Amino acid sequence: MDAEKTEPFELGRGPDACLLLHGFTGSPWDVRPLGEALAARGMHVVAPLLPGHGTTPQALLGVTWRDWRDAAEHALGALRGHRSIFVAGLSMGALLALGLAADHPEAVRALALVAPAVRFRGPRMMLIRQLSRTPLLEWARPWVEKTGTDISDPVALAQAPVLSGFPVARLRDLVTLQNAAARGVSRVRCPVLVAVAEQDHVVDPEGGRWLARRLTASPSVRVVSLRRGFHVIPRDTDGPLLASEVGGFLTQWRDFGEWEPQPAGA
Repeated sequence: MDAEKTEPFELGRGPDACLLLHGFTGSPWDVRPLGEALAARGMHVVAPLLPGHGTTPQALLGVTWRDWRDAAEHALGALRGHRSIFVAGLSMGALLALGLAADHPEAVRALALVAPAVRFRGPRMMLIRQLSRTPLLEWARPWVEKTGTDISDPVALAQAPVLSGFPVARLRDLVTLQNAAARGVSRVRCPVLVAVAEQDHVVDPEGGRWLARRLTASPSVRVVSLRRGFHVIPRDTDGPLLASEVGGFLTQWRDFGEWEPQPAGA
């Protein structure tokens, strides 16, 4: 992979910050257009590279979901001191973002969950989810090869850094994060925007809508349905529309009077 494309980035300055989390086998490249749009609105935007990502398939052998969670926690902690902190995530990054809001309600002002990886698309991935509970998955197929990424725009697709494969064992970690998100959704107490791509080939957009219905403790839930483009929404045809929706939503809650942080268990 092109290390310059996949490296973490930090953009913008201002009293408010947004943590951007990329997805499984992805990199900060996937979410950079969204980060640039938020920085243009006066936010300090930080997008870390999650452990094991952005280099080689072998780098994912030595990490688990705990490493991804801990990296997200560390990045959130590094932003403390800003007036408001927002968190946005793509796919698996959305699951991590939801976990941060559930575990640290006093810190996260609002969430943007983009193509959240709540449910996989298609019977093949459903079978993988079932097999992930047993060692059979690794025995049958220790590695999964990748030849591309789910983007419809030909220019963006040609530029995309693509990891050539990943250990199938990491799908077990992804399932663990899905289960954790399902358990934690009722503890999210901040406003949430959920954006889904109707033509997503990786995750089922119904999973995002299912998630939105279960955000019962959130004071505001907005669902945005994007008709053009595939899974990596920030880089695809409706990326500018996504950036406008997310930017407007987060700005609305940034400017919504005084905010009283909600402690865990409140």
